[in-house]
Amino acid sequence: MSAVNDNAVTPDRSWLWFGAWALVGGGYALGLAALLSVGLLVLALTAGATLWLASRRGSHVGLPGALCGPALPLLWIAYLNRGGPGTVCTPDGGGTSCTDEWSPWLFLAPGAVLLLAGLVLFLLLRRRARTGTGVGRNVPPDPGARSTAQR
Repeated sequence: MSAVNDNAVTPDRSWLWFGAWALVGGGYALGLAALLSVGLLVLALTAGATLWLASRRGSHVGLPGALCGPALPLLWIAYLNRGGPGTVCTPDGGGTSCTDEWSPWLFLAPGAVLLLAGLVLFLLLRRRARTGTGVGRNVPPDPGARSTAQR
């Protein structure tokens, strides 16, 4: 009698791997954006996290999350510039405070594209892994090859 339960369900950790890779992608974006201050430290930590994730079994399923990581700072900057483009004034205590803001579309469009591309790619790869049609699996035979039944 076997001690292994064949009906045991293994937990799906693909979303955790996706989130981890998204943090790595965001770390690279933040490191490049802050290169003149703390960027080198952030890039070094992110490179270490990349090596750690790459060495983990099964982490490759969440790799498209690395596309979503840089989307988050872009979407945050778009949100901060939501009143732009131009000079935006807000009431401040007894007076007004004015700041120049950029067009949020410059950040919203690439952020949305990266976020959607990462999510769609992840869901497609996840579905392919579940149905077993990944690389090396269920590969149809060469149309020019003859099977032994046809000979």
